[in-house]
Amino acid sequence: MGQTSFPANLPSLDGKNWNRLRVQMSAIMGFQEVIEIVEDGLPALTDSSSEAQRTRYKETKKKYYKAIFLLHQRVDEAHFEKISKARSAKEAWEVVEKCNEGAEQLKKVRLQTMRRQYELMQMESNEKVAQFFNRVNSHTNAMKATGEKMVDQVIVEKILRTLSPKFDHIVVANEKSKKIEELKIVDLQGSLKAHEQRLIERSMEKPVE
Repeated sequence: MGQTSFPANLPSLDGKNWNRLRVQMSAIMGFQEVIEIVEDGLPALTDSSSEAQRTRYKETKKKYYKAIFLLHQRVDEAHFEKISKARSAKEAWEVVEKCNEGAEQLKKVRLQTMRRQYELMQMESNEKVAQFFNRVNSHTNAMKATGEKMVDQVIVEKILRTLSPKFDHIVVANEKSKKIEELKIVDLQGSLKAHEQRLIERSMEKPVE
């Protein structure tokens, strides 16, 4: 990669990926040798500045434009409008940081709420297996979208703990097998649906006279 090139496949900042993009942008700006401009801003230039200082200022100004260009390339329209009037790369970066601090805090609060809801989640007595699994999957996917790491084994254990009593023997059988860590969510759902279907069929059978 040349000194004037940069990865074209980096995602644009959209308000949801700030933590990751901040790390990526810091790395690319460091590689392009413009990180100091973003962190410290342009050096001051006065009437008494020496020729060497003026030359250095011109070189630094080139890095400033490169830093601004990189920032413009990695933000969406909403963020572009906010940084387009910034007087320096440092100011533009600070604007982006400030805009996303609130979004990150809101995401943390939302995740805490979803964690509490997840802990309280139980299968209702009249709820179908498919309905319960859809509810669990929808909730865990929403948690993953906010940055939570959800391991399948943990989700399986959660489901087994919160099934309605009619599935107790399925839970006991899985616990005795000592293979819960190998049990896939889709396989557990299939096993429970098969048992549910058997219960439905038995309830529809007419008693023998």
